[in-house]
Parts: sequence; C-alpha cells; structure tokens
Amino acid sequence: MAFIEIFLRTLQDYPILWVFGGIGLFGLILGSAWFKGLLGEFKVRVITDFYLPGKDYYPLHNVVLKTPDGTTQIDHILVSPFGVFVIETKNYKGWIFGDSRSRNWTQSLFGKKYSFQNPLRQNYKHVKAVESVLGVDPKVIHSVVVFTGNSKFKTLLPQNVTDLGSFLPYIKSKKEVVLSEGERRQISRKLNFAGSGLLKFGIGKRHVQRLKKNAKEPICPKCGTKMSLRTASKGSNAGNQFWGCVNFPKCRFTKPVQ
Repeated sequence: MAFIEIFLRTLQDYPILWVFGGIGLFGLILGSAWFKGLLGEFKVRVITDFYLPGKDYYPLHNVVLKTPDGTTQIDHILVSPFGVFVIETKNYKGWIFGDSRSRNWTQSLFGKKYSFQNPLRQNYKHVKAVESVLGVDPKVIHSVVVFTGNSKFKTLLPQNVTDLGSFLPYIKSKKEVVLSEGERRQISRKLNFAGSGLLKFGIGKRHVQRLKKNAKEPICPKCGTKMSLRTASKGSNAGNQFWGCVNFPKCRFTKPVQ
C-alpha cells in the first residue's frame, strides 16, 4: 500500500510522467503481435470493401464459425459469382520461405529465423468450416493467403499465396460463374446467421480467450516452433507434465512446467 501511495503522489507531483507512460504504452501496443495482425486485417478489409465491385462481391470480416473441436476465426470471406473466397492475412516482414506441404514456414528477419504455422494449412481449417456451414461443392470455395507486411517470398509459393499488390488480381482472375444470385444471397444469409449467432451466445468471446490461452505456449529456443503440453508416461517423472517441442523426434528439447 505504501508503494502505491508513493507512486500516486509522484504522478501528482510530476504529471509529465503520465505523458511518458502513455507514450510507452502506445509504443508497446503498436509493436504487439495483436496490433500487427489487426492492422493487416484492416488493410485487406479496406481494399476489398473499396476496390471490388459491390454488385459482384459481398464481403464479411472477422467471422467466427463452429468446428468439430470448438470454433475458428476467419479474417475475411468474399461471396461472389465466381465462388466463395476464404482469406487469411499474415502481417510479416522479412524473407518468407515455405511450400504448400510443409507444416511450418520460416521468416528470416535481421539475420534471425522464426518458424510459424503454414498459413495454407491454417486456412484449410477455415475452408472446411465454411464448407460445413454452407453445404456446397468444395470446388466453389477458394483459399487465399495475403501477406500484408513488408515481406518477400524467397521460395516458389502457390498462386493463392499473395501480397497486398497481387491478391486482388488473383481474386479477379477467377472469372467462371459458379454461383447464381439466389445462391449467393442464401450463402450470405447462412454465414451472417452462423457468425452472428456464435457472437450472440458469447462463443466468439470464448474463441478469443482460447486463442490467448494458446498464445501462452512457449516457443522452442532450439528450433523456433511451438511447444505443446505433455505428460510423462514412464520413468521417475511419470505423471508429471512438461513442455515438449512439436517437432519431436526431430527436436527433443523439453522444458518443465513452471
């Protein structure tokens, strides 16, 4: 209590500290992964809303849908005569290495390498969720990944992995009409109802909470991938939990639960 009283009196005597504190907090927010992801989604939202003709493309943003293991959050969905585009955004800088089959891709930035989940695999779950809600032919659903940061692809990636300058041309390259106007209205209603229903009952909030919980999973210092919570099945530590690298047995780094 004494410390708090001293701290509050100091702020009263030196109000400039509020300014520096606010600037520091603002800087932390700008540098956070949460804000970077939000900024990337905002860029794609602005482009889709303003540069795609409204008569052909109906945009939906930040859609939460049910999945067999809970819920999944989809950054953007575009309903059009040329299919349903399910868009995942990634706000990364530096060089990007990967391929469609790898479990993880690599970001190289300032001489350091970081591993992250293959966004095509991540978006596959989103596509399957949309497919389940709509009950449509999978051929009318298009998966698109958009890197919104100042990044450069250093390996040959599929055409549906794009950046801010190429994702609109990719979407517009789909010119075969596969959905009628009536089908598009029905699809839009289903997605709106499914997403708003989950938010109404608080499932969207629980999805965010689950993401925050997952974000606490440590990163393996040896290979840079996530670590998962496991339970020892034998030996002197049988029954005890520990953090193990998801790349096991290739990487055998472990860490005790704090």
